[in-house]
Amino acid sequence: MTNELDSMCGVSDEELTERFKEAIRLDNEERRIKGEPIAKYDTEKRKAYLEYPDGRKRYAN
Repeated sequence: MTNELDSMCGVSDEELTERFKEAIRLDNEERRIKGEPIAKYDTEKRKAYLEYPDGRKRYAN
């Protein structure tokens, strides 16, 4: 499906989605290298959490 913004920029929804996923992957990789926590989502508990390099998880309130 193409909307007005897509036709102006020449970027499809699918391409935009792929670019977004790649940007998130690169950001997570950079955070791992720096030893920073990575934001994730637990679908079973339906809660966001931070995963630290040592493997521990800290759930949001």
